[in-house]
Amino acid sequence: MIFVKRFFTAFLAASILFTGSIQTVQAAMISAEQVAESTVTNEGNQNRALIVAALSREDVQAALVARGIDPVQAQDRVAALTDEEASMVASQLDSAPAGSGIIGAILLVFFVLLLTDILGFTKIFPFTRSVR
Repeated sequence: MIFVKRFFTAFLAASILFTGSIQTVQAAMISAEQVAESTVTNEGNQNRALIVAALSREDVQAALVARGIDPVQAQDRVAALTDEEASMVASQLDSAPAGSGIIGAILLVFFVLLLTDILGFTKIFPFTRSVR
């Protein structure tokens, strides 16, 4: 019993000593737009514009629809890409040979969308199951 009292007394004394050194911190909620703006760069916006321009072509939209992908959802997903992902897709658009590169770009967008569906970030394809 005496041991418990001494332990409690020492604990109380240590707690009182450390209360003077506690620093206050203020936290505020930030919006999703603020987070998105802080991670988006000008180069990322240029890459996204290049991808959207490629996806806006009539033949590309017809190919997307033929594969069961809604072009509006694909463009929304392009807007949600990180700068690194947009850079990767845009570099593949630039380096692909004329005519055949667009199919590769469509397949890349398809696989990015498929991966995000499997990971549970989006729900575009009805044939996928989320791992979440």
